[in-house]
Amino acid sequence: MKILMLSKALVTGVYQKKLEELARLPGVELMAVVPPYWHEERVGVLRLERRYTEGYRLVELPMVFNGRHHIHFYPRLGRIVRDFRPDIFHVDEEPYNTVTFHATLLGRSVGARVVFFTWQNLYRRYPPPFRLFELANYRLAAAAVAGINDAAEVLRRKGYRGRLEVIPQFGVDPDLFQPRPDPRPRDLPQIGYAGRLVPEKGVDVLIEAFARLHNRAQLHIIGSGTERTRLEMQAGALGVRDRVLFRGAVPAADMPQVLAELDVLVIPSRTRRNWKEQFGRVIIEAMACQVPVVGSNSGEIPGTIGDAGVVVPEGDAAALAAALDDLLSNEEKRLALGRRARQRVLDHFTQRAIAERYYRLYRSLLPVGRDGQVWERVPDTEGIERVPR
Repeated sequence: MKILMLSKALVTGVYQKKLEELARLPGVELMAVVPPYWHEERVGVLRLERRYTEGYRLVELPMVFNGRHHIHFYPRLGRIVRDFRPDIFHVDEEPYNTVTFHATLLGRSVGARVVFFTWQNLYRRYPPPFRLFELANYRLAAAAVAGINDAAEVLRRKGYRGRLEVIPQFGVDPDLFQPRPDPRPRDLPQIGYAGRLVPEKGVDVLIEAFARLHNRAQLHIIGSGTERTRLEMQAGALGVRDRVLFRGAVPAADMPQVLAELDVLVIPSRTRRNWKEQFGRVIIEAMACQVPVVGSNSGEIPGTIGDAGVVVPEGDAAALAAALDDLLSNEEKRLALGRRARQRVLDHFTQRAIAERYYRLYRSLLPVGRDGQVWERVPDTEGIERVPR
């Protein structure tokens, strides 16, 4: 089974671990196409890291309109598709984007079964040509993957009627994200936030809650973004600037150690008219490190945390402060939540488990012989095949 994956998210090295796990599975020949960098709005340039590249080919391909989600694409992608001739073409992009429509046409031209991915958890209608791209991809794709249930519901509401699975985009490597050797409490507990410093992430709510704590602690703000100066001024105005450490963006390779040093991670996102939290990958990374998470009830945060953390109303600094005081005052509860958090990751969110779920989906999309074996794909003149559901 020849699988081609197109994904700008794979510029981040730790995400590549899923591809190593996928490449180890029986009968897989895997190639991944990634840009040399991705320019993320309000964050900056994310350059390609080659970190987990065993067992498959990682091909760097320039894109046009880098950083513009709706209109970017890869002009030289056609040659790769024609040379590799995949059985499965996984386009790790939203169905309304130009890159998805372009890649889908290329994949169909060689008879590949095309799969697209969506995180969109708010209902939006797009103007032409993006709505036309979306509808065409709904018709041409063999399957769609939604990262969360809300995204699956939105996809159905927008008119997609094909095969649909709910699988997170990436998992976590539990051998990389591990608990710190000594989980005993410290004189000054360490609370952390990791993510973009933008208004919807609610870091201002966390700083306000931190200023209300009865327990003395230190707060680590990990990440970069447009709100940093304002947040530093807020911490100063509330009299806690000496205990709030703004650490800036941390390389992905250093995140396991950084998260493991925390006693609690806080994800205080707040829903906006055009945004709500989709998954919160840093949540499962912290949970793998046996760090309990306190999150708001924005979007998918409660579903990601499950029963292995604490959920508070978004935007409610008093409730957040109370939840943090409770965990900082109750070592037994905090450590128990941490153990439950890591077990939840081991049960549901490892890179291996996620890779196996994608593998089962891919195999199900290919024709099956009477002996139960997947046949070599032989496309008809239109590149269209009937596949059992």
